[in-house]
Amino acid sequence: MDARTARAYERDADAWIAGRSAHRRALRRLDRLVETLSSGARVADLGCGPGWYAARLARRGHRAVALDLVRPMLEETQRRAPEALPVRGDLARLPFGRGTLDGAVAYNAYQHLPAAALPAALADLHHALRIGGRLDLTLGDLEPREPSASERRRGVTETRWANDDFPGRLFSCFTRERVRRLFAGAGFTNVRVDRDRRRHFWLWITAERADTLPDYVRPGLDLLVCGLNPSLRSAETGIPYGRPGNRFWPAAVRAGLSARERDPWGALEAGLGFTDLVKRPTRGAAELTTAEYGAGLERIEDCVRFFGPRAVCFVGLDGWRRAVDRRATAGWAGSGFGGRPAYLMPSTSGLNAHCSAGEFVRHLKRARRGP
Repeated sequence: MDARTARAYERDADAWIAGRSAHRRALRRLDRLVETLSSGARVADLGCGPGWYAARLARRGHRAVALDLVRPMLEETQRRAPEALPVRGDLARLPFGRGTLDGAVAYNAYQHLPAAALPAALADLHHALRIGGRLDLTLGDLEPREPSASERRRGVTETRWANDDFPGRLFSCFTRERVRRLFAGAGFTNVRVDRDRRRHFWLWITAERADTLPDYVRPGLDLLVCGLNPSLRSAETGIPYGRPGNRFWPAAVRAGLSARERDPWGALEAGLGFTDLVKRPTRGAAELTTAEYGAGLERIEDCVRFFGPRAVCFVGLDGWRRAVDRRATAGWAGSGFGGRPAYLMPSTSGLNAHCSAGEFVRHLKRARRGP
């Protein structure tokens, strides 16, 4: 959560709780979600506030987990929902193991993250949910905010309203299309985004955790690495280039892009991001179609324009050749991609016997230096 927002809630928690109640639409949506889950499912109420929804989850026979960063909110949750497991934690980095949640709700919570932090937070949520895990949450709707042309084009804005009853809170608002793109990039499927036509503020979002890798992205990256698609092993572990024998991580460490192997979160903090042309995991890239590559390029171009990395590096020439230029060779692509320099390098798969480990290191060093 944004630090100033957290302080505002710590300061005024009692007044906020006294003046608020559970949202009726949220209660109806929560009921619909839990009907899809077996009894005893572990469901998290993220940004739980005073515990309205955690209490309802517990009454419906589920193992409720109530997470909030603000201590007074958790204390109220413990009084209201003693059966729920209270967890003090930040939406930006959830303290849950991989695949430990069957579902999650987050009402009036994620809009308090800085917009730049939302993609990584969604990737973390993808990590915490099991495959097929259901999600129901809200974000701020940009459209009623009378956005500028730039805000509308990017699909996001941030504001702290001067007339806010609880001053200092940050609100991040998004267009529906930007939300769909962010959730697809974070590895979710069946994403539905509905506008609240009565309150004219909320976007109501449902999604399912897909069997794939999330994007590890943020603004200000030194290099965004784009693979062809996740291997089955990568989708299982959440680690890009996670198949045994893939030579990406040793080369990335030797090239100075990452301090440790198989650590996408550490790499992201250091300025190295990851995405894939195609989200569908396969045993090999030969299973992918030209149409999938073409659709993937459109998504990646939007990703590059939105996050603005210094450069993007496509690992594996096959996708570029099938979707852009069948005669392409390794090196800098003359026209760049998405308004940024683009470097093309061979696949780091262990099946690629034509490239040595040293060649991969040299390619990544060139990509990092820029043209």
